[in-house]
Amino acid sequence: MTAKIIDGKAIAKEIRAELAKQVAELTAQGRTPGLTVVLVGDNPASKVYVRSKQRACEEIGINSTVHRLPEETTQAELLALIDQLNADDTVHGILVQLPLPGHLNEEEVINAISPAKDVDGFHPINVGKLQIGTASFVPCTPAGVVELVKRTGVSIAGQHVVVLGRSNIVGKPAAALFLKENATVTICHSRTKNAAEECSRADILIVAVGRPKLVKKDWVKPGAVVIDVGINRVDGEIVGDVDFAEVQEVASAITPVPGGVGPMTIAMLLKATVEAAARG
Repeated sequence: MTAKIIDGKAIAKEIRAELAKQVAELTAQGRTPGLTVVLVGDNPASKVYVRSKQRACEEIGINSTVHRLPEETTQAELLALIDQLNADDTVHGILVQLPLPGHLNEEEVINAISPAKDVDGFHPINVGKLQIGTASFVPCTPAGVVELVKRTGVSIAGQHVVVLGRSNIVGKPAAALFLKENATVTICHSRTKNAAEECSRADILIVAVGRPKLVKKDWVKPGAVVIDVGINRVDGEIVGDVDFAEVQEVASAITPVPGGVGPMTIAMLLKATVEAAARG
């Protein structure tokens, strides 16, 4: 058996086409969705991410603004800008690109963003809403993971989902989202005993640990769906947390790296921005 490749690029393209129609409808009503990104300093990876987000916004008609601030920007200056954006009715989504320079307090900055404009889903109020299962903005990568599984035609309810990784950005919110879809969820992490054995019980395995090719085929139940969130650079090559060549032999469906989860993250950010605008 060779696994079906879950094409994140193609699915993200479908989502963007759906969103473009919604953006056109909202714009016709005089409410063009607007996303503002704040970039502090000269982190090269952050600059690339921000350019990608800006291009994706323009492609579907979302107003996109980037505030590029110097490395030496103070906490007070950054918080003052966020206050200004919170009060601006043309801005529906605010995203502060992380990581911030070391002298800035990320937690305080995230907490300053209005929960109604927190399209990244990092504000404690939105994190809390996710845990109790009420509608909220959720982190874009795990939202994309769930959407990938759904659009592959896999029924989630009643399935055993194992999430390998417990970060606040992917692992924990992914577990909460799959619970909301009525899956039975197990979270594994660096201190889990027999992690390979736990993973091998999963009908749907989500891997987000940042360790290249950690998951081998003996970690995977035959016929499982495997979603690889990892992005690692090894000898100039981008690889995931799953040994793709091995696991492809036993899984029923698997995401490639790159081209799997990555494109979905930006698609989910666009979706959150459109939802924020629709809420008014």
